[in-house]
Amino acid sequence: MHEVAANPWVALAYLIAGVCFILALRGLSSPATSQRGNRLGMIGMGIAVVTTLVTHEIASLPEILIAIAIGGGIGFVIARKIAMTAMPQLVAAFHSLVGLAAVLVGVAAFLNPDAFGIATLMVPLIGDPVAVIHTASRVELSLGVAIGAITFSGSVIAFLKLNGTMGGKPILLPARHLLNLVIGAAILLLIVYFTQGQSAWAFWAIAVLAFLIGFLLIVPIGGADMPVVVSMLNSYSGWAAAAMGFTLGNTAMIITGALVGSSGAILSYIMCRAMNRSFISVIAGGFGAVAGPSGDGAAIDRPWKRGSAEDAAFLMSQAEQVIIVPGYGMAVAQAQHILREMADKLKDEGVRVKYAIHPVAGRMPGHMNVLLAEANVPYDEVFELEDINSEFAQTDVAFVIGANDVTNPAAKTDKTSPIYGMPVLDVEKAGTVLFIKRSMGGVGYAGVDNELFYRDNTMMLLADAKKMVEEIVKALG
Repeated sequence: MHEVAANPWVALAYLIAGVCFILALRGLSSPATSQRGNRLGMIGMGIAVVTTLVTHEIASLPEILIAIAIGGGIGFVIARKIAMTAMPQLVAAFHSLVGLAAVLVGVAAFLNPDAFGIATLMVPLIGDPVAVIHTASRVELSLGVAIGAITFSGSVIAFLKLNGTMGGKPILLPARHLLNLVIGAAILLLIVYFTQGQSAWAFWAIAVLAFLIGFLLIVPIGGADMPVVVSMLNSYSGWAAAAMGFTLGNTAMIITGALVGSSGAILSYIMCRAMNRSFISVIAGGFGAVAGPSGDGAAIDRPWKRGSAEDAAFLMSQAEQVIIVPGYGMAVAQAQHILREMADKLKDEGVRVKYAIHPVAGRMPGHMNVLLAEANVPYDEVFELEDINSEFAQTDVAFVIGANDVTNPAAKTDKTSPIYGMPVLDVEKAGTVLFIKRSMGGVGYAGVDNELFYRDNTMMLLADAKKMVEEIVKALG
């Protein structure tokens, strides 16, 4: 299974693929260069796959082509049919497959180490020959299986939460931190034991406990923190792939896995800072999972003000500046195109229009940025939280379309709230807040009612986001 090391063209091909991956990450850091970055990533992966198939005796060509056709066909169909609203759970599902693949490769290598070239055949004086796995390979195997199993089970729970199959509220198990600590320590001790003696029961115990702790780490995490979870699981999947790259002796897997693992960890760290969360607590699981009276999902019975599309059109047309705050509700309604049309009409009337993006709006990092780019919203009109929060106090109208938790002032004032401590957009400081929401009965993904709805300067626009914006566009003329 290992590369043909004597062929310098193999190393050169993998080097070129690695450079493409690095340039792809650089391109994906900006919406303006994201398409080019995506193409470079595809080229790099194509080079790596072709090189691996040419230089390894994996299977016959017909078998390889059939496998590519099946996997590629499934991926093509899913990519064509999946809605942008389902992209977060799709990413979580893909992470689970990467983790499962790492586990299966590790199991295959453990059961048949000779085929992977990671063992030495020992012939005892009495008994059958025994394949002794190299010590370094035992370390790689155990770590790869452990990380892959955690990634798989954790990603499955993340998928269920994002898909709505499992509730977004934290599920707080008794003594969960102590339980996680005990299981984590047991996994580390078993890895050490396995590397010393190649014990079969230790190998399987590592896999089982890793599957279990992946479940336990993600279950206590609430909906508001799921974007960070997706980012962290992305990092885990990268490290699992890198570990299996060592087992397979494949440089491309090592490079790719290390890039995904490190970039995912860096992104998670940046997001943790943006959400005022501890990076260590992300790794440990259960961060942001604070139970309190505000997290029971009940709506507050207080008076609120209802407005119409005509009211919204008049207020925005008379404003000097309007800041649009998109959220998951915009994605569900697929309202980004009509939203851009509304912004264009306002700009024609001399109104300054800006877009405010929260780091975790849309349940996945960059979700809102992708939707706005899809609608050809100019990049120079889109601002991150730290760049625009100070402008709300000088803004006439804040137009919130489907963003709930990321605009909730309770994150700054209510210590019992599950989202307390998470930086939010200061939309309540605007002269008028126009808030599009389907009804007053629902709450945000974190299960918290938004006290912004009941502020004196807030006008609720209750309707489907796309239909409401269409009506506002008509009212603007």
